[in-house]
Amino acid sequence: MKLLAIDCSASLCAACVYDAAADRLLGRHVLDLGKGHAEHLLAVIDKALADAGVTYADLGAIAVSTGPGSFTGIRVGVSAARGLALALKIPAIGVTTLEALAAEAATIFPGRVVLAVLDGGRSEIHAALFGADGLARHGPAIVTLSDAALMATENAAVLAGTAAETVADAAGGVFDFGPLAATADIATYARLAARKGPGEKPKPVYLRDADAKPQAGFVLPRAG
Repeated sequence: MKLLAIDCSASLCAACVYDAAADRLLGRHVLDLGKGHAEHLLAVIDKALADAGVTYADLGAIAVSTGPGSFTGIRVGVSAARGLALALKIPAIGVTTLEALAAEAATIFPGRVVLAVLDGGRSEIHAALFGADGLARHGPAIVTLSDAALMATENAAVLAGTAAETVADAAGGVFDFGPLAATADIATYARLAARKGPGEKPKPVYLRDADAKPQAGFVLPRAG
């Protein structure tokens, strides 16, 4: 099966085509945008498909990063994945950023517990704890820095994600680190989705409400 993976959960707008049967990456394209994922995603996908020498008709599934991460980016990625899956009549498979980061850490430190932690702002940590078997034990959830430090210490965990060093400092111990990025490599999402197989339709993982709120003061009263 050939699988298209897309990731818009952080600053990157990324896509790749992965051959699950051969465990081989066929093509990829990644832009570091910061913003503007909606305007560039389809072009990034087209470039990845062209590099792989395949078309949409060759795809057997769509993988997508579901967050936590950028509210707008996650919404763009998940909407695109579900729309393409519907049009092509193939499954869409969601993979969280935390499980992807943890999987990369586990390749460096196999057989270890991994705590994936992202800086959620407002002194919040977005965290998920994964056992030595790779299965989620806790999260994704919002935790305090002290709670994250306690989880890291009690589990002698490998730390991954943008908040990894902050958690290590708070715990006051010596820790091993996986990737310290906001998202994993696009190929990691593809491989994890291929292992998962079809399930529920992917949904954005929003651990808190968006910062942007409607300005009630500008709401016009209803007529009549």
